Amino acid sequence: MNIRSVVVYSVLRLLAFLVPFGVLMIFPVFQQLWWLAALFAALIGLSLSILLLRRPLNEVSTGLYERNQGKRARRASGRQLDAEAEDAATRED
Repeated sequence: MNIRSVVVYSVLRLLAFLVPFGVLMIFPVFQQLWWLAALFAALIGLSLSILLLRRPLNEVSTGLYERNQGKRARRASGRQLDAEAEDAATRED
């Protein structure tokens, strides 16, 4: 998995939340109701990330999938080696 794509995606997701939150905090209403500004910023950030961050998300999820498949292949080869060792031990008896 490429660590650069994970970092880029994470930073872009944070910016998708922090920028709308900062803009909303400029308004006097949201200065008193900061939790409402955070809620709106989260909804805006989620919408922006769904619309604009599809390619970075695809890179991250592809990397995670490939990493997971590599671990499964190593586990399967380890089990196969164990099975071969057991077969060899039973043939010798």
